[in-house]
Amino acid sequence: MTAKLSANDLTLIRGESCLFQGLSFALNAGELLLLEGQNGSGKTSLMRAIAGMLSLESGEVLWNDVPVSQQRQEFHGSLVWLAHRTGLKGDLTLVENLRFEGALRPQSDVDPSEVFKRLGISKLKSLPLRSMSAGQQRRVALARMLLSDAPLWLVDEPFTNLDQEGRELVMRLTDEHLAAGGMCVMAAHQDVDINATVTRVSL
Repeated sequence: MTAKLSANDLTLIRGESCLFQGLSFALNAGELLLLEGQNGSGKTSLMRAIAGMLSLESGEVLWNDVPVSQQRQEFHGSLVWLAHRTGLKGDLTLVENLRFEGALRPQSDVDPSEVFKRLGISKLKSLPLRSMSAGQQRRVALARMLLSDAPLWLVDEPFTNLDQEGRELVMRLTDEHLAAGGMCVMAAHQDVDINATVTRVSL
């Protein structure tokens, strides 16, 4: 069976450091690829390489068995990324930010108000992002993921700036995404308790 997302013999050098060499993996619907390693080991760089934002020394990333380099627009429309920085606009409100994001990729038919309620951000809808705490901004970024119809989640240290309740919520949301046939590539320092097939990559 052809994997939805796969990588063959990836090598990436940054400066004088080889972050990874000969790295391969395969990810199918309902599965989690968990990236493990210390800070600076290359987890974020691997995610950026998967997304086509970093050039590899060798190897290629494939989506539906076709190199991502040959279908960048289609591939980018199939993924949503939760990075260290939210990538949202500080001067725009929660709703304005998500409306802008909604124009970039297909959106699910989920009711936004239900997503806001579940994430505990309903009362923040009219506030500019810059007036929110780091944890609140993180929850807005989670809303962006939940409102998208992207099958592939790239999630870089998703528990940053979240309390225990927030961390548990992230794991429940990821579980639900995988159970619905989605896929996730996640870099995390904390233990991840997910009810799905997990492939671990140590960097």
